Order: sequence, then structure tokens, then C-alpha cells
Amino acid sequence: MSNGNRVAVWLALTAVVFGGCSQQPEYVRPEAPVPSQWPDSVADGGREVRHLDWQAFFTDPRLKALIALALENNRDLRVATARVAEARALHGIRAADTMPTVTVGAGDAVARLPGDLSGTGHSLLSRRYDVNLGIAAFELDFWGRVASLRDAALANFLATDLARRSFRLVLIADVVDNYLSQRELAQRLALAQDTLRARTESLALVKKRKEVGLASDLDYLSADGALQAVRGEIAALERQREAADNSMRLLAGLLPDDLPGSLPLNEQGLDVDLAVDLPAEVLLRRPDVRAAEQDLIAANANIGAARAAFFPRIALTGSLGTASSALSGLFRAGSEAWTFQPSLTLPLFDGGRNQANVDLAEARKVMAVAQYERTLQHAFREVADLLAARGHLRQQLDAQEAAEQVQAQRLNIVEARYRGGIASYLELLDAQRDSLAARQATVQLRRQWLSTANQLFKTLGAG
Repeated sequence: MSNGNRVAVWLALTAVVFGGCSQQPEYVRPEAPVPSQWPDSVADGGREVRHLDWQAFFTDPRLKALIALALENNRDLRVATARVAEARALHGIRAADTMPTVTVGAGDAVARLPGDLSGTGHSLLSRRYDVNLGIAAFELDFWGRVASLRDAALANFLATDLARRSFRLVLIADVVDNYLSQRELAQRLALAQDTLRARTESLALVKKRKEVGLASDLDYLSADGALQAVRGEIAALERQREAADNSMRLLAGLLPDDLPGSLPLNEQGLDVDLAVDLPAEVLLRRPDVRAAEQDLIAANANIGAARAAFFPRIALTGSLGTASSALSGLFRAGSEAWTFQPSLTLPLFDGGRNQANVDLAEARKVMAVAQYERTLQHAFREVADLLAARGHLRQQLDAQEAAEQVQAQRLNIVEARYRGGIASYLELLDAQRDSLAARQATVQLRRQWLSTANQLFKTLGAG
């Protein structure tokens, strides 16, 4: 075999990296620092949400349209998506480092040597044509340095993609919460406007009764004060509604005029029992927990890259081709040309830089472990709080609905007594206020109850 063929075979063999001894510590997932059961017992059965996407979980047509707009237009989500593309490109760069870069080149070189340097007293003119395939400074990754950097880049890419998925869930939950607030404010505003009409009529009635001596000035002032209080409440509710509308525009962008109609709070389809798995199954599928684990894997891989810096670094540079002084002779027999330049670099003294890099990588892994465990603890508390809130809010809502019915019955009785001249206007006004407050509180509690289902959809990592 000719020397040129030997070089060709050598370069081909070096194109495949023989993985050496990786310096990465063996990755072991840390034990979850959370209980194996939720604090409150979870009822068996109920609606499974872990395999549902948002289109199946949320049924209000207007809400579904708003979520779709937010996923398409939200600028923060676009930034998160661009970061995924950035991380994917960085991983591609690191992965490319594990393979040799093969280039093809062609050149024409002309040189003139002065006569006083040629040894003959005459100037010399030389020309050289080259065509070759080459590999430049390809590192043989015997100690796993390049592979560790590639693994770290892959983990960073996966963590970034999972962070995008986590933000996507947060965005959906924010849109739903904002929408439920809009529905709550719309219903409370409708109640307040109905009360305004009723109190306007009541004030007119009290005025007539006052004119014929059947009502006192105190009754009239009380009726007028109650009317002004409702006007103030309507103004406050309209301010909150406009703020909620502006928040929705920030989340979803410009809203078209042809959005579907809305459903009231009691028809949102979120008031059913939800099935919840054990903590280990729930928490480990959440995208934020998985992203924290990928950060930990990347930190573990960086330790391997830092440790490998203590070992010799072997790089190969070589080329194989043909060369001739004439263009017509490039591919004739005997024009074969090659170069082979292996290099070995061994650190002898670096002032402690490599050891400091190892210490830095190990410290960052400790931080990544703590961050992963903290993310698990936060996720456990988030789910446990929602499960507890959902149970208590259901009881509170049942009690509030019963209180609303009681106040409605009381108002009917007081109105009849007032018309019969038995009850005073102040007693009637008191019953009206309590009835309105009970109805408003019911709407607020129903919105909070529905919000727990929305937040559970997010915290369970559904979809």
C-alpha cells in the first residue's frame, strides 16, 4: 500500500471517533424531597386531565378562540420559542465537533525567487496547482471532553424546550383565569345594573310616599344613598372589567370582532371532579420539573468536560490530493500529494485554572440539584394547595348558594311586610343589601372554584 493510500485509510478511520473514557460522573436522579401521598385524600374517579389537551378540557367556544389567539400572538411565547431554536442550534454546533470537518480545496500558487537567493544568480519563477481533501485540527476525543460538551448542549436544548412548554401552560392558564374574571365581572355588573334599576324605582316610590306623608325624610335619604352606592359599585366594576379586557389584549393580541359567544360561569364545564395521580407520577411529568432535571444533567456533563481538560488533547490535521507545476499534470500518475500533522497538547502548568474549572462545574451541579429539589417541593405545594382549596371552596360555595336562597326568601318576606306597612324602609333596604351581597359572593366563589380546575390543569402538567 502506498503512503498516500495509508494516509487516506488513516483519515477515514479518524472520521469515526473511538469514544474513550468519559470523565462524567454517573448521573443518578436525586430522591424527591416530598411525601409519597398528598396531604388530603383524593377521591377515586373523576375526570382524567393528564392526557387531555386544552381544546378538550375547556369547552367555552369563546375561551378556546382566545387561547388559540394567545398561542399564536403572544410575544413572550415567541421569545421562548426563539430560545428553543437558539439552543437547538448550539447543540448542533457541539454535535458537529464530534465529527471531523472535511474540506475540499483547490489552489494556484505562483512564487518568484530573486537571483541573489536562488544560488544560480538567476531569478526563479515557480508555479504550483493543488487539489485536495483535508481535515483541520480534528480532536480525538479519548477522554470524552467533546462528548461531554455535546451532552451538556443537548440537555440545555431539552431544558429550554421544556421551559417553553411550561410557559405555554402558564399562558393558557393566565388566559383562562383572565377570561373567568371577565365572566365574573360581567355577571356581577349585570346584578348591579339590575339593582340600580330596582333602586331607581324604589327611590321614585319613596318620593311619592314622602309627598303624601307615608315616608319620612330618613327613608328618602336612605333610598337615595343606596342608589348612589350602587352607582359607585357599577363604576368600580366597569373599571375592573376594562382592566381585565386590557390584560386579555396583552395576552392574546388584537381581538377580532367575530369571536364566538360566551358561556356563563355555571356552564364552563370545569365543575367536575378531577382525578389526580400520586405525587411521583404527577410531579415528574411537569415540564418545569423536567426542565430543572435537564439543567442538572447539563451540569453533570460539564463536570466531565472540566475533568477531561487535565488529560492530553490529541488533534489531527491532514490532507490528501494531487499537486503539479502545470494544470494539465494535476491528475497524472505520480502527482499524488499528502500531509499528515498529528499534535498532542498536555497541560503542565496553568496556575490552577483547570482545577478551578472542575470546582466551578461541581459547585454548579450542587446548585442544580438544589434547584431541582426546590422545583419539586414548589410543585408539590402548588398541587396540594389547589387540592385543599378545591375541596374547601366546594363546601364554601354550597354554603353560599344556600345563604343566597335564604337572603332571597328574606327579601321577599320583607318586601311584602313593607308593602303592608308592617316593616320600615330601613329594614327593606337592609334585606336588599344582604341579598345583593349574597348573590355577588356566590358569583365570586364560583369563579374561584372554576379557577382551581384551571390551575390544576396547569400544575398537573396536562396536555
